[in-house]
Amino acid sequence: MPIGYDLDPARRVCTRCIYDERVSAISFDDAGVCNYCQQLDGLVDQYGTGRPEGEEEFGRILDTIKAAGRNKKYDCIIGVSGGTDSSYMVHQAVHEWGLRPLAVHYDNTWNSAIATQNIARVLLPLDVDLYTHVVNNEEADDIFRSFFRASVAEIEASTDLALAEVMYRAARKYGVKYVLEGHSFVTEGITPVGRNYFDGKYIASIHKKFGTQPIKSYPLMDFKRFLYWTTVARIRKIRPYWYLDYNKEDARSLLEREYDWQYYGGHHLENRMTAFFHSVYAPQKFNTDFRNNTLSALVRNGQLSREAAWAEYNSAPHVENELVEYFQKRLGLSQNEYASIMAEPAKSWYEYPTYKKRFERMRPLFKVLADANLVPRSFYLKYCFPTKIEG
Repeated sequence: MPIGYDLDPARRVCTRCIYDERVSAISFDDAGVCNYCQQLDGLVDQYGTGRPEGEEEFGRILDTIKAAGRNKKYDCIIGVSGGTDSSYMVHQAVHEWGLRPLAVHYDNTWNSAIATQNIARVLLPLDVDLYTHVVNNEEADDIFRSFFRASVAEIEASTDLALAEVMYRAARKYGVKYVLEGHSFVTEGITPVGRNYFDGKYIASIHKKFGTQPIKSYPLMDFKRFLYWTTVARIRKIRPYWYLDYNKEDARSLLEREYDWQYYGGHHLENRMTAFFHSVYAPQKFNTDFRNNTLSALVRNGQLSREAAWAEYNSAPHVENELVEYFQKRLGLSQNEYASIMAEPAKSWYEYPTYKKRFERMRPLFKVLADANLVPRSFYLKYCFPTKIEG
């Protein structure tokens, strides 16, 4: 049997994780290990993730954050969603790291009740203030509907970009120079660009073509604002779990025990739009299941066998009851229109205007900014190199 085919005779699968040949721009070495596993190994070496050198580096970063925040009400910003990573990071920031965070939330008006309750359950006992930007629900839905009608995958991209912009705004308002993010490449991987791209120009171009009302309350981050935040305001983004050992299951157990925090059923399911994207839209329309990111991470970390991960990956994703009906009703879609759009040929981000080529041309600048923690390293790795265009 050829290397890499031990889980599926029809397609090549990485011998270390469960990424297969359908993953964007994947390649395999002579041992059948994919380039994404090798990329993560390089990041572990670079950041000292889970090692004494990583802890020491993060300790130095903490000292810098505290010094920069001296005599200020807050010394860092933490984006919160009600999910595991951000909730646990707030706990650690206060109880373990001695920080004075301001929690920031972008409300796209699709939050689950559990997520909203989780935010309160963690912040209130910790006496952490919350800064929230609530977008006009009709405007948010118009953007979501635009992406759905465009038949592109990034239906929830506007939420991710808006949260980044709102955190920058809160940092500027309170004179904070550091934003902490809960991402862990060890537990989540770094999602290949594939059908997972977004920037301000992409969102604006999709909305201009398919939207019906102007953008007013939505916090759009265009290229000029992005450069301002990173090169003029110089607000740094730190991902503590790129340096520290982090176990999501242990984090969840602590949150449940200490804060009566509730699990929402799966990774990325704390928001109903996000849940629709991961459990319905991406698998059914694009034949893309992003569970392979978390499952592959569990395999790499020895928390799950490749066979068990592959079996789960090839099982139907959990779909919340009446989620599709809720999506249709919120966006004003008839069953016929919904079915028609879902049946249309899938389109991709590179068919619409984006900043991607500009990011590639400016790669040397973004390398410097990534080294200084002024842009996330994952942005540099994913967006600043040419991407294989897939048919």
